[in-house]
Amino acid sequence: MRLASILAGLWLCCVYSVWPRPSCRNVVLLISSKMSDTGASPAKMRKLEHPEEAHEGREYDPETQKALEEIDMCQNEIDQLNEKASEEILKVEQKYNKLRKPSFEHRSKIIQRIPNFWVTAFVNHPQISAILEEEEEECLHYLTKLDVEEFDDIKSGYRIKFYFDENPYFENDVLTKEFHLGSTGDPASKSTEVKWKDGHNLLERFRQRVQQGEKGGTGRKRNLELRSFFSWFTDHGDPSADEIAEVIKDDMWPNPLQYFLVPDIEVENGEGDDDEEELEDEEVDDSVVVVEEEIEEVDDEGVEEEEEVHGEEDGEADE
Repeated sequence: MRLASILAGLWLCCVYSVWPRPSCRNVVLLISSKMSDTGASPAKMRKLEHPEEAHEGREYDPETQKALEEIDMCQNEIDQLNEKASEEILKVEQKYNKLRKPSFEHRSKIIQRIPNFWVTAFVNHPQISAILEEEEEECLHYLTKLDVEEFDDIKSGYRIKFYFDENPYFENDVLTKEFHLGSTGDPASKSTEVKWKDGHNLLERFRQRVQQGEKGGTGRKRNLELRSFFSWFTDHGDPSADEIAEVIKDDMWPNPLQYFLVPDIEVENGEGDDDEEELEDEEVDDSVVVVEEEIEEVDDEGVEEEEEVHGEEDGEADE
């Protein structure tokens, strides 16, 4: 049971953290609260569980042994501080989640004034666009709002909500995918059942193409992959490794504007000037060649004149 709790904590740190992907030390920080009931730090737990391994095959001189014991005491102090820090970090994050909420809501209202904002941001995002079918891209033109809600206890989970205008694909106004701890304490997820309209079940169409083994068929912008947006939305096989959900929560949601403006940002950064620079380089190279040719012509004329002079001198000498 203790191992299951630790594994669950590790998964939650990676999936639910609002910071960039945590380092090993941050993982220890965030799961330490699950281990606090034992009263032992991770280092002590390993030492207590396998005391015979600590000395098996190893002998140290008294000075080294004393230094190792002092290091272990220092490490225990560090672990205790890390446990305390993890509790403080969670409190601060909960506080600022509440403070950020009005700003997120205000931003959502402004975004609704921009046509096709979210579908543009999705298409410009390298990881999200990689799973978008062309028909799904058309469907996402009806997406008017995206919302990410973290539970009060950050480690418990979060949900992603997609709001749609009336569209020809499905009846739902809101589609939600939620990540949480299941009854066994293991990571779990669930999503809204999509009520597809007759003849517009995009998930079924995708599955049929997979079964038929089509590759690069008509109307497709990329080779067939075994994932699509709606296959991701309905997939609950391995919630602990849902990279698309992590991307939406930790990258797209905090700042979607950077992806909506991707083409404009590239122009501002001067990435579109490469061709002009290449053309200028080519023009410079051509002028250099011309100059060299002119120099060669001048040299040839000089040689001919010298030969004529020498010829006349030789003639005079013979006379």
